[in-house]
Amino acid sequence: MDDATFEAILRKRLKYLDADAALPDDAALQELGLDSMQAVELLLDLEDELGIVLPDDAMTAETFATPGSLKAAVAGAATDVQAVAS
Repeated sequence: MDDATFEAILRKRLKYLDADAALPDDAALQELGLDSMQAVELLLDLEDELGIVLPDDAMTAETFATPGSLKAAVAGAATDVQAVAS
């Protein structure tokens, strides 16, 4: 997974994050504007653009708490997709 692509997808859903502001892995996504509706749209964006499927057990508030936690879940899903494809 390309970090720049992941961050670009994520930034589209963070209405309180300035375009030129840094997005550290431990930033609170809820404070940056990610509500439950935005989280669903973000999930669909990530799955569509990255060709992954997040497992049901990843659909938690903890997964969507920070960029780092979400990135880890996406990386795990990408690994699962690669394992199935090989």
